[in-house]
Amino acid sequence: MQETEFSIDTSEGSLSATVTEPQSATHALLLAHGAGADHKHAHMQALASAFASQNILTMRFNFPFKENGRNRVDSKAVSISCITQVAKHLQANTSFPLLIGGHSFGGRMATHAVAEGALTCDAMILCSFPLHPAGKPSVSRAQHLPEISTPMLFLSGTRDKLAEQELLNQEVSKLATSHKVHWLDTGDHSYKILKRSRTAGPDIYTEAATAARDFLDTTL
Repeated sequence: MQETEFSIDTSEGSLSATVTEPQSATHALLLAHGAGADHKHAHMQALASAFASQNILTMRFNFPFKENGRNRVDSKAVSISCITQVAKHLQANTSFPLLIGGHSFGGRMATHAVAEGALTCDAMILCSFPLHPAGKPSVSRAQHLPEISTPMLFLSGTRDKLAEQELLNQEVSKLATSHKVHWLDTGDHSYKILKRSRTAGPDIYTEAATAARDFLDTTL
């Protein structure tokens, strides 16, 4: 596995990025970060490493708000623009099928980019899709999902307070059969687990990456 850090020039300025590339990559995934931490956060690094173990190359990048040290997330328009430009950079520099996704806010903005036709990809990998704010169950953030025909995999923890299981299952069940939810036992929104309860099987990142590999192998 090789990691390369660099900057991408976009219409929103220069953005820091990291590519994590396994020796035998088969797919390339744009992995956008969430609202609370940048692309170098330990959670994002763990995701990239786990995906690499399944021969999925990842490109992580900073949204402008994190690149410039701000806490408030960028607008949807700015986020979509950045995802689109970074995705095109990734596509131009690899020969692998293109996957788009990310953690929480990043994944949600990726779905808007695809739903609005700003870019196309072969599949979407969505880690902790934030269906609703914590403690405020709602499905309003899923209203655009029926516009997406691209296969989507939702990798969500069973303790994620931003995606109640019943609601997320309900919304995904309304979509095409190529869209799937894989529930990660005892995981929360950041994939933190209950160690006393989750005592068997692979670690949560390995499980998530393996589920992604299986999804790609059976769906594409």
